[in-house]
Amino acid sequence: MSAGSAVSQRKKVGVLVSGRGSNLQALLDACADPTFPAEIALVISNVPGVLALERAQKAGVATAVIPHRDYPSREAFDAAMDLVLRAAGIDIVCLAGFMRLLSSEFVAGWQGAMLNIHPSLLPSFKGLHTHRQALEAGVKLHGCTIHLVTPDLDDGPILVQAAVPVQDDDDEDSLAARVLEQEHRAYPLALRLLAEGRVTVDGNRTLIRR
Repeated sequence: MSAGSAVSQRKKVGVLVSGRGSNLQALLDACADPTFPAEIALVISNVPGVLALERAQKAGVATAVIPHRDYPSREAFDAAMDLVLRAAGIDIVCLAGFMRLLSSEFVAGWQGAMLNIHPSLLPSFKGLHTHRQALEAGVKLHGCTIHLVTPDLDDGPILVQAAVPVQDDDDEDSLAARVLEQEHRAYPLALRLLAEGRVTVDGNRTLIRR
Protein backbone atom coordinates (compact mmCIF):
# COMPACT_ATOMS: atom_id res chain seq x y z
CA MET A 1 0.00 0.00 0.00
CA SER A 2 1.42 3.38 -0.97
CA ALA A 3 1.61 6.31 1.42
CA GLY A 4 -0.93 8.16 -0.71
CA SER A 5 -3.52 5.38 -0.52
CA ALA A 6 -3.01 5.09 3.25
CA VAL A 7 -3.73 8.78 3.70
CA SER A 8 -6.81 8.64 1.47
CA GLN A 9 -8.37 6.05 3.78
CA ARG A 10 -8.18 8.24 6.86
CA LYS A 11 -11.58 8.88 8.42
CA LYS A 12 -12.76 12.47 8.38
CA VAL A 13 -13.61 13.75 11.84
CA GLY A 14 -15.83 16.64 12.85
CA VAL A 15 -15.33 17.97 16.38
CA LEU A 16 -18.07 19.85 18.25
CA VAL A 17 -16.79 22.34 20.84
CA SER A 18 -18.00 25.12 23.11
CA GLY A 19 -14.91 26.29 25.00
CA ARG A 20 -11.17 26.09 25.41
CA GLY A 21 -10.68 22.85 23.46
CA SER A 22 -7.95 21.06 25.42
CA ASN A 23 -9.25 17.68 24.28
CA LEU A 24 -9.57 19.04 20.75
CA GLN A 25 -5.86 19.86 20.96
CA ALA A 26 -5.07 16.30 21.98
CA LEU A 27 -7.00 15.04 18.94
CA LEU A 28 -5.32 17.57 16.65
CA ASP A 29 -1.91 16.48 17.90
CA ALA A 30 -2.71 12.81 17.32
CA CYS A 31 -4.13 13.43 13.85
CA ALA A 32 -1.05 15.46 12.86
CA ASP A 33 0.67 12.09 12.45
CA PRO A 34 -0.05 11.05 8.84
CA THR A 35 -0.16 7.40 9.91
CA PHE A 36 -3.04 8.07 12.34
CA PRO A 37 -6.25 6.56 10.87
CA ALA A 38 -8.29 9.78 11.20
CA GLU A 39 -7.93 13.46 10.39
CA ILE A 40 -9.77 16.46 11.85
CA ALA A 41 -11.59 17.96 8.87
CA LEU A 42 -13.93 20.38 10.63
CA VAL A 43 -14.45 22.01 14.03
CA ILE A 44 -17.88 23.44 14.85
CA SER A 45 -18.54 25.70 17.82
CA ASN A 46 -21.90 26.90 19.09
CA VAL A 47 -20.09 29.81 20.78
CA PRO A 48 -18.11 32.40 18.78
CA GLY A 49 -14.61 33.44 19.76
CA VAL A 50 -13.66 30.46 21.92
CA LEU A 51 -10.09 29.20 22.24
CA ALA A 52 -10.99 25.89 20.57
CA LEU A 53 -11.57 27.75 17.28
CA GLU A 54 -8.12 29.33 17.53
CA ARG A 55 -6.58 25.90 18.11
CA ALA A 56 -8.26 24.55 15.00
CA GLN A 57 -7.27 27.52 12.86
CA LYS A 58 -3.63 27.27 13.96
CA ALA A 59 -3.71 23.63 12.86
CA GLY A 60 -5.12 24.60 9.47
CA VAL A 61 -8.47 22.95 10.14
CA ALA A 62 -11.72 24.39 8.75
CA THR A 63 -14.03 25.91 11.36
CA ALA A 64 -17.68 26.91 11.54
CA VAL A 65 -19.62 28.87 14.14
CA ILE A 66 -23.29 27.92 14.49
CA PRO A 67 -24.76 29.88 17.42
CA HIS A 68 -27.52 27.82 18.99
CA ARG A 69 -29.39 30.97 19.99
CA ASP A 70 -30.02 31.68 16.29
CA TYR A 71 -32.38 28.69 16.07
CA PRO A 72 -35.90 28.32 17.44
CA SER A 73 -35.41 24.81 18.79
CA ARG A 74 -32.81 22.20 19.68
CA GLU A 75 -33.90 20.17 16.67
CA ALA A 76 -33.44 23.11 14.28
CA PHE A 77 -29.96 23.83 15.63
CA ASP A 78 -28.95 20.18 15.39
CA ALA A 79 -30.27 19.99 11.82
CA ALA A 80 -28.09 22.96 10.88
CA MET A 81 -25.01 21.24 12.35
CA ASP A 82 -25.89 18.01 10.60
CA LEU A 83 -26.03 19.74 7.21
CA VAL A 84 -22.59 21.28 7.72
CA LEU A 85 -21.06 18.00 8.93
CA ARG A 86 -22.42 16.00 6.01
CA ALA A 87 -21.44 18.65 3.48
CA ALA A 88 -17.87 18.28 4.76
CA GLY A 89 -17.98 14.50 4.27
CA ILE A 90 -17.54 13.76 7.97
CA ASP A 91 -17.33 10.09 8.98
CA ILE A 92 -16.97 10.43 12.78
CA VAL A 93 -18.17 13.12 15.18
CA CYS A 94 -16.30 13.81 18.41
CA LEU A 95 -17.77 15.87 21.23
CA ALA A 96 -15.02 17.78 23.02
CA GLY A 97 -16.43 20.07 25.67
CA PHE A 98 -19.61 20.61 23.67
CA MET A 99 -22.03 22.03 26.21
CA ARG A 100 -25.30 21.21 24.50
CA LEU A 101 -27.69 18.30 24.82
CA LEU A 102 -28.30 16.71 21.44
CA SER A 103 -31.68 15.81 19.98
CA SER A 104 -32.59 12.16 19.53
CA GLU A 105 -32.79 12.71 15.75
CA PHE A 106 -29.23 13.98 15.57
CA VAL A 107 -27.92 11.16 17.75
CA ALA A 108 -29.74 8.56 15.67
CA GLY A 109 -28.22 9.97 12.49
CA TRP A 110 -24.71 9.45 13.84
CA GLN A 111 -25.32 6.24 15.77
CA GLY A 112 -22.12 4.26 16.14
CA ALA A 113 -20.06 7.13 14.74
CA MET A 114 -20.18 9.73 17.51
CA LEU A 115 -17.89 9.81 20.54
CA ASN A 116 -18.12 11.75 23.78
CA ILE A 117 -15.62 12.18 26.59
CA HIS A 118 -16.87 12.47 30.15
CA PRO A 119 -14.71 13.25 33.22
CA SER A 120 -15.75 10.31 35.38
CA LEU A 121 -15.71 6.54 35.35
CA LEU A 122 -19.18 6.04 33.95
CA PRO A 123 -21.78 5.01 34.88
CA SER A 124 -20.76 6.86 38.07
CA PHE A 125 -21.13 10.64 38.33
CA LYS A 126 -23.05 11.65 35.24
CA GLY A 127 -23.78 15.28 34.48
CA LEU A 128 -21.81 18.29 35.74
CA HIS A 129 -19.32 18.80 38.60
CA THR A 130 -18.03 15.23 38.39
CA HIS A 131 -14.89 15.88 40.45
CA ARG A 132 -16.97 17.38 43.25
CA GLN A 133 -19.29 14.39 43.06
CA ALA A 134 -16.35 12.00 43.31
CA LEU A 135 -14.87 13.77 46.33
CA GLU A 136 -18.21 13.92 48.11
CA ALA A 137 -18.79 10.21 47.45
CA GLY A 138 -15.41 9.33 48.93
CA VAL A 139 -14.31 7.11 46.03
CA LYS A 140 -10.69 6.00 45.85
CA LEU A 141 -10.58 5.93 42.03
CA HIS A 142 -11.81 8.57 39.61
CA GLY A 143 -11.14 9.09 35.92
CA CYS A 144 -12.58 9.59 32.47
CA THR A 145 -14.65 7.68 29.93
CA ILE A 146 -14.93 7.82 26.16
CA HIS A 147 -18.15 6.29 24.90
CA LEU A 148 -20.42 6.10 21.90
CA VAL A 149 -23.26 8.60 22.20
CA THR A 150 -26.85 7.52 22.79
CA PRO A 151 -29.91 9.71 23.44
CA ASP A 152 -29.49 9.32 27.21
CA LEU A 153 -27.17 11.78 28.99
CA ASP A 154 -23.63 10.47 29.49
CA ASP A 155 -24.65 6.98 28.47
CA GLY A 156 -23.66 4.55 25.75
CA PRO A 157 -21.19 1.76 24.99
CA ILE A 158 -17.78 2.47 26.52
CA LEU A 159 -14.62 2.32 24.39
CA VAL A 160 -11.91 3.53 26.77
CA GLN A 161 -11.64 4.39 30.45
CA ALA A 162 -8.66 5.71 32.39
CA ALA A 163 -8.46 5.90 36.18
CA VAL A 164 -6.50 8.00 38.65
CA PRO A 165 -6.24 7.54 42.42
CA VAL A 166 -8.02 10.06 44.61
CA GLN A 167 -5.52 11.49 47.08
CA ASP A 168 -6.41 12.44 50.66
CA ASP A 169 -5.47 16.07 50.01
CA ASP A 170 -7.25 16.39 46.65
CA ASP A 171 -9.60 19.24 45.90
CA GLU A 172 -11.65 19.64 42.73
CA ASP A 173 -8.86 21.45 40.89
CA SER A 174 -6.07 18.99 41.66
CA LEU A 175 -8.25 16.00 40.88
CA ALA A 176 -9.48 17.58 37.64
CA ALA A 177 -5.91 18.27 36.52
CA ARG A 178 -4.86 14.63 36.90
CA VAL A 179 -7.98 13.39 35.17
CA LEU A 180 -7.40 15.83 32.30
CA GLU A 181 -3.95 14.35 31.69
CA GLN A 182 -5.61 10.97 31.21
CA GLU A 183 -8.32 12.45 28.98
CA HIS A 184 -5.66 13.69 26.57
CA ARG A 185 -4.29 10.17 26.24
CA ALA A 186 -7.57 8.27 26.21
CA TYR A 187 -9.51 10.27 23.61
CA PRO A 188 -7.01 9.76 20.76
CA LEU A 189 -6.91 6.06 21.62
CA ALA A 190 -10.69 5.78 21.42
CA LEU A 191 -10.75 7.65 18.12
CA ARG A 192 -8.08 5.34 16.73
CA LEU A 193 -10.07 2.24 17.71
CA LEU A 194 -13.23 3.55 16.05
CA ALA A 195 -11.47 4.84 12.93
CA GLU A 196 -9.69 1.53 12.43
CA GLY A 197 -13.00 -0.34 12.55
CA ARG A 198 -11.97 -2.31 15.63
CA VAL A 199 -15.14 -1.63 17.64
CA THR A 200 -18.15 -3.95 17.68
CA VAL A 201 -21.17 -3.07 19.80
CA ASP A 202 -23.00 -5.85 21.65
CA GLY A 203 -25.89 -4.32 23.57
CA ASN A 204 -24.30 -1.76 25.85
CA ARG A 205 -20.86 -3.39 25.60
CA THR A 206 -18.10 -2.82 23.11
CA LEU A 207 -15.89 -5.59 21.86
CA ILE A 208 -12.48 -4.29 20.79
CA ARG A 209 -10.59 -6.25 18.15
CA ARG A 210 -6.91 -6.32 18.97
